This record gives sequence, C-alpha cells and structure tokens, in this order.
Amino acid sequence: MTTTLLRTAAELHARARAGRRAVVMTMGALHEGHATLIRTARGIAGPDGEVVVTVFVNPLQFGKGEDLDRYPRTLDADIELAGQSGADVVFAPSVDEVYPGGEPEVRITAGPMGERLEGSSRPGHFDGMLTVVAKLLHLTRPDLALYGQKDAQQLALIRRMVRDLNFGVEIVGVPTVREEDGLALSSRNRYLSAAERRTALALSGALFAGQDRHAAQEALRARAREVPATRARAEALSAIGESRAAADTHAVATAVPGGPAAVRAAARQVLDEAARLDPPLALDYLALVDPSDFTEIGDDFTGDAVLAVAARVGATRLIDNIPLTFGSFGAAS
Repeated sequence: MTTTLLRTAAELHARARAGRRAVVMTMGALHEGHATLIRTARGIAGPDGEVVVTVFVNPLQFGKGEDLDRYPRTLDADIELAGQSGADVVFAPSVDEVYPGGEPEVRITAGPMGERLEGSSRPGHFDGMLTVVAKLLHLTRPDLALYGQKDAQQLALIRRMVRDLNFGVEIVGVPTVREEDGLALSSRNRYLSAAERRTALALSGALFAGQDRHAAQEALRARAREVPATRARAEALSAIGESRAAADTHAVATAVPGGPAAVRAAARQVLDEAARLDPPLALDYLALVDPSDFTEIGDDFTGDAVLAVAARVGATRLIDNIPLTFGSFGAAS
C-alpha cells in the first residue's frame, strides 16, 4: 500500500478521518517486532481506520554516554517496511517540531515506578520517555496506541500515565517478537558481533529457564493436590521428577505456589554461566516483579508477574522479560 510521509503535526491534522486512528510509536530502525505492532494496529483499526507510525529518535530518553548519536537512522527502509505492514502514514517530525524552543522545561515525571529497574540503571530515562509519548499522543491524536511487551516497564508506565492523567486513548500491549534463536527483536541487536550474540542468548535462556522451573513447580503443585497427604503423596511426587537427594518432597508439596525464589535461582544460574563466557555477559539486573508497580514479589505472591532481565554484552545493553502467573491464577502464560 502507499504510505505517506509527513513531517508536521499540521499535515497530519489536515488528513480526513473516518474510522479509528491507531498509532505505533517507534524510534526507527524498524524490524519484524515493529512490523507485528503495525499489522496488529491495522487489524484493530480495520479497513476504514488509519494506522500512523511515528519515527522519532527522542533525545530525552538517552542519558550521558548512551548511544543517541550511534542509534541507527534508516528512514527510507522504515517507510518501506511500514507500508508493507499496513501503515497509512509515517510521521517523522524533526526535533524542533516535537520540542519547539528546545528541550521542554515542563516534563512528565514517572514517579517511584520509574526509579526502579530500568529507571535505576538509566536515571531520567522514563521521564523523557513519558514526556515524548505524551507529546506524540497530543500531536497524533489517536484513538489507540500500541506498544510492545518487550519494554514491559515502559508499557506499564504509559498505561499508568494515561489512566492517572485522563488521556482519552486506549493502550494496547503486543507480545514480544523473537528471532528463531530466542533473542528478543531489538534495533540494538545489529550492534552485536557473532560471538556477542551467542552470549546475548543467555537473556532469553535465563527467562525460559525460570519459566520452565515455574511450570514444573505448578505441575507438581497440581499433582500434589490430587494425592492424599500420606506416604503415597511423597512417593507420587518423587515419581514425577522431584526425587533428588537434596529435595524434601513434603516441603515441595506444601510450598507456596510457583516458588518465586526457585524461579529466580533457575534464571540466575544461566546468567552466572554466561558471565564466564568470552565475551562475558555483564548483568545489570534480574528481577521478578509485580507489573502494577515493578516491586519485587514475595514468596506468598499470587497473580500476574514479570520476570525481567537487563545486561550488557560488549558495548550493547539489552533487556528482555517474560510474563508468569503464580498460584491460584494458573500456570505460566
């Protein structure tokens, strides 16, 4: 389909609108993860709606020493991919269009949630992110906006901002897209050498190890509930794979659902091994958090959680996460 490139909000506002407008916000260097967001937006907006893809490298999101100048700019390729994926418009404003008169004096503050995990590692990042998202929501005037779940903390903060500040827009989260080897798609993956990429696979590997441990524990809990609390129960538990010398089958059977500590331990083992590779993985954080506020969950937690990791391989910093559900709400999602 033909995709129109627009540079100013006035041009965008002048377009006739019939159905709903869906916006996908990006910093360019589009890949299959972005394409999935755009295709999802197209499906939601429908044939009578409009899909707008923003391409803007936001300087407020980059801290001192980060890769603002190094961040790839590939607008021609971005327009082509956006069109192939179903976008009607690529809105690629200049810095002056988004921040007339220079960096804004008044900004959105992310609050305590924005100071945890990514916010702790990148001070001010989420304030800059929320400020530009608020600006772009005003400039594009969408009915809905779509964001990837790979940036789970970002998505949670955007949802909180929209709710707390009464933005009239629906926020849609889209599941993480992965490459065949499991690495989460990211514009920064192109910075990795072949050896660095092999090490970087530990991020997704750690998450999958935690997920597998969680699923095994949930299966054990379900099986334990079906067996009477007798010697036969311990024997049944042993029969499904928990008969290690160091394991107390009764303790496993009566443990809190899902075992957050065991999930963290399984993930950390993979990351510890990757720290000894060449090149090594330098862990920033591994966290198992409540997605409502991104605080660490306790061993008595039930409900939805996010297992998140961030690390550097060489000069490249990568993040990834996976959703889990603990206790009475079921097994891993």
